[in-house]
Amino acid sequence: MPTETESSIFEQRLQAIANHYQQGDVSLGYRRLMDAAIDTQNTIVYNEMTAYTDWLEHSKKTNAELWAKALPLLEKIKQVGVSITKPRSSDILMAQGIKKSYSNGFFSLGPVDLSLKRGELVGLVGENGNGKTTLLRIMAQELKYDTGTIAYHLPQNKNEYDLRSQLAYIPQRTPKWYGSLKDNLKFTLSSYGIKGAANESQVLMIIARMGLWGYRNLNWNQLSSGYKMRFELARTLLRCPDILLLDEPLANLDVMAQQIILEDLKSIANSLSAPMGLILSSQQLYEVEKVSDKVLFLKKGQAMWQENTTIASTILNKQEPIQELIIEFDTDAERMLLQDALSHLTLQKLSFNGGSYIAHFDTSTTMPQVLSALGMGGINVIYIRNISQSTRRFFVAS
Repeated sequence: MPTETESSIFEQRLQAIANHYQQGDVSLGYRRLMDAAIDTQNTIVYNEMTAYTDWLEHSKKTNAELWAKALPLLEKIKQVGVSITKPRSSDILMAQGIKKSYSNGFFSLGPVDLSLKRGELVGLVGENGNGKTTLLRIMAQELKYDTGTIAYHLPQNKNEYDLRSQLAYIPQRTPKWYGSLKDNLKFTLSSYGIKGAANESQVLMIIARMGLWGYRNLNWNQLSSGYKMRFELARTLLRCPDILLLDEPLANLDVMAQQIILEDLKSIANSLSAPMGLILSSQQLYEVEKVSDKVLFLKKGQAMWQENTTIASTILNKQEPIQELIIEFDTDAERMLLQDALSHLTLQKLSFNGGSYIAHFDTSTTMPQVLSALGMGGINVIYIRNISQSTRRFFVAS
């Protein structure tokens, strides 16, 4: 049974769905409607949701028509309510002092401390070759580590089989499969003892949720790399893992698809019925930071943490607060013009890094002052971002 708090959150989410539809953001409203349907764990709701999905596919609809069709389904979901199968808990993964060295001596990971809760999304970032995949494989029990400890606090944790059934890892390169997408998903679910009408209902629901409805009868060779990754996510989510580890899930997606899949992963991980802990690695720093609760930056195997809060960030392994304002921006202006425009501010350093300028100021300067100075100086700014509390500052540090 859901707690009073969980029921209240569920009602708030349903109201947010209605707001999305009524304000014309029907794509987001539809995806969150599917999340709410999944939270009911109800076969009838699943069937009505997939029927709605099929209706969407057949012809173009107005926003008013979409909302009129979604409203009865929303009311049905509200009536059925949320079904809690995996209540939230404290840390489900605790890693301390993890180190891994390779015999060739060229790379060493760690020490890394890491904790993960249900409903939490941890972003793992860093340049190529800095240990992201190594760390994920260690967490997935695919690679042995030299020193340190890892503890998994999961419902069933008596042996390695129990652990593997609750721990899922999707590598960047996934294996080829045969037959149709739908048949593969049905086979996956049947291997967990779910057959017949329940199997069909759950499979169609996850196909709809992962944006695969129009591709359900296609095979491996007919799918793009991005949709193959969506298939792997669908197959893994059917298992309802407690911990999901993803290695570069955005690599083969366009910019818009990256943003959508990240927001969807965040929503799925934060499910009320079956929340899970999620760790994903990516080169798409800005997009990952927007949805992550915490970000772990790896540089030459060394770890630096950042909490995603409104409080000033801290490099946790040094316990040093951020002491400067760092602005990254793109412009076609000459360096001399930039320095003149910013000269009356506390500019400490101006460097050019990978196509962008990086300006360092002390904390007496604010972002609005920088924007004002650039505007008054007639500087044509193509892109600008405050990276003082972003792991991007580690990438561009001299």
